Amino acid sequence: MDVNQLWLLWATLAVSLLYYISNRRRRVGGRRRCPPGPMPLPLVGNLLNLRGHLPPALARLARTYGPVMMLKMGLTTTVVISSGDAAREAFTKHDRHLAARTVLDVTRSLDFADRSMIWLPSSDTVWKTLRGVTAASIFSPRGLAALRGVRESKVRDLVGYFRGRAGEVVDVRHAVYGCMLSLVSSAFFSVDVVDLSAESENEFRQSMTFLMEVVSKTNVSDFFPFLRPLDLQGWRRLTERYLGRVTCFLDDVIDRRFAADASANRHGDFLDSLLDLVSTGKIVRENVTTILLDVFIAGSDTITATVEWAMAELLRNPSEMAKVRAEMDGALGGKKTVDEPDIARLPYLQAVVKEAMRLHPAAPLLLPPRAVEAGVEVGPPPVGWHVVVG
Repeated sequence: MDVNQLWLLWATLAVSLLYYISNRRRRVGGRRRCPPGPMPLPLVGNLLNLRGHLPPALARLARTYGPVMMLKMGLTTTVVISSGDAAREAFTKHDRHLAARTVLDVTRSLDFADRSMIWLPSSDTVWKTLRGVTAASIFSPRGLAALRGVRESKVRDLVGYFRGRAGEVVDVRHAVYGCMLSLVSSAFFSVDVVDLSAESENEFRQSMTFLMEVVSKTNVSDFFPFLRPLDLQGWRRLTERYLGRVTCFLDDVIDRRFAADASANRHGDFLDSLLDLVSTGKIVRENVTTILLDVFIAGSDTITATVEWAMAELLRNPSEMAKVRAEMDGALGGKKTVDEPDIARLPYLQAVVKEAMRLHPAAPLLLPPRAVEAGVEVGPPPVGWHVVVG
């Protein structure tokens, strides 16, 4: 270890120790009652209490410290809410105070966090504009109904892929993730970005896979904010490279659609609707790329993780698997394929998916809310806990 690295280590330890001491004084001497939690260690906080898979580790701590507890993730204060009643109170009564997002260091690449509705606070005017556009064009009943044919087509392709490899070892996550990427791209700009039958990955899929993985990786810059300028693990620099590739691909798709004759090349997809909004001045050209990128990030890996965990849990519980099969055989009356309207007649299958989402939540741990205002109190008085601003 050279002299510069040694000085950096000592400086890190000194700053962390001072922060720990001052924080302890605030917790002990403050008037507000902070949530209970395990005693944090200097520098690392409660990171050593979270060994193993994160949800079971949090559940284990919650059994000791209650439904609202406070942890120190390095130098970052985190409040964990693990009961339905406390979560309902926090995100209904105090939603305005907890509506921001914890911005991960990698999302600062190419200023993505400053223009994405995933990371912008709900009070931001850009967030309101982007959210309004997606709510009206994508998540409206009319918009969802218009995409039904695309969804069913891609699911049939996925089922055909599995059926053609019966008796072979299949990477379920690889196949489902490719299907989700193609579903999103086909629905939003009428292009298949992934060929399920291809043996090798193309550049777009490789870039999206990296972006999904890097968000879930442990980054010291998130636990020790003063280390962010150093980017010690290099995740932010790598993210800039792969995010740039995806952005260039989407920009090329948009520019080619812009250059085409609007009257002769209407595809009837979501991109056409976005370009109509650009032409009327309701959004700007840069918003189009951001919205498409947000949809890919939010709508591909989360669904993939849920499907993968649901199938894994069914394989681990053969009796539940048998119940799902029996329900489908009885409700479908001999049909070999499941259409979207059939889902309403499969309540046990719906319960399986919800239980998989409960046991293995994809979004809450990746996109934790952040308090932006002081004075949030969760729990009945006089024993309510104050959620600190983070």
